Amino acid sequence: MRVVLCGYYGKGNGGDEALLATLLQMLPNHVTPVVLSGNPQQTRDRYHVEACDRMNLFSVLQTLRQSDAFVWGGGSLLQDVTSAISPLYYGGLMILAQQLGLKTIAWAQGIGPLKRNTTVNLARRSFGKCTAVSVRDQGSAALLSEWGIPCTLAPDPVWALESASVPGLWDLPAPRVAVTLRSHPQLTATRLDNFTRALIDFQKATQTCILLVPFQQSQDLVIAEAVASKLPGVHKVLCLEDPQALKGVFRGVEMAIGMRLHSLIMAAAEGCRCFALSYDPKVSKLMIELDLPGWNLTEIPEDYYVICNTLLECYANGNSLTSDQIQSLVDRALMHQDLLEQVFSH
Repeated sequence: MRVVLCGYYGKGNGGDEALLATLLQMLPNHVTPVVLSGNPQQTRDRYHVEACDRMNLFSVLQTLRQSDAFVWGGGSLLQDVTSAISPLYYGGLMILAQQLGLKTIAWAQGIGPLKRNTTVNLARRSFGKCTAVSVRDQGSAALLSEWGIPCTLAPDPVWALESASVPGLWDLPAPRVAVTLRSHPQLTATRLDNFTRALIDFQKATQTCILLVPFQQSQDLVIAEAVASKLPGVHKVLCLEDPQALKGVFRGVEMAIGMRLHSLIMAAAEGCRCFALSYDPKVSKLMIELDLPGWNLTEIPEDYYVICNTLLECYANGNSLTSDQIQSLVDRALMHQDLLEQVFSH
């Protein structure tokens, strides 16, 4: 069975690559995946799968015609906050796959935010005609329920991603703290400067090795390098392409300070204390679900002493998830795998 996997793949985003790696890990053995990718050669080399240029519509159409099923592979694909074009692309492909008679699955979706009526209508239509749907948060499940569309609700599948060891990580002095920042309009120059000053004092107080981990190098590397250049103690900018290695980083750190959703999921899954800086409702939802300390970007204190003391409190007294909590999340994340097995067993 040939199955087309569609997501924000091959674009250098660690979270989306982690979703792809997990989806490939969860597919039944008799399925041959074909990945729509922004960098098909890299996708072929990294995952040893067939890949097709996601923007070559002739190739995409040909691939769909030669396949049996189509999967939206995880994440916030249907939202119109960052782009009005993006939902048209994903929704259009889903509807095309449905018209061509393929089995269609919306897998591990986080729906929204949806601000435009056209996007809402597109989402209702494309989800409504799916063979099966799974979502990763309560808000998405509630929206589908409102639309009368049945779905499976389970934690983000990346909870169940197998991690890999990171060469050289254990040679860096312990204790280690990982920091994952991304560019965002709400992370203003002033807020970033205050946070950096707080991190400098935090490092002096804790004598930690700070690991700056850009999840999407095109957006995050500049910030990581800017922060690194000001740190007085031992630090390293860790640029990793392999999502399993990205998750493996958090095995070797005491605490993670993260903006990116999947940095926090990976860290929590590896038993790390987490402190969240939320730029998006999906991060805020995770903070509530896991009872994570942190701030929305707009609420970061202006006094860097307050930021530093809050981080120190989390470092000294914060709790990681228990092994039972982690196992429960991993087990429930495997419901996304059960859904794939049910659909592809017929």
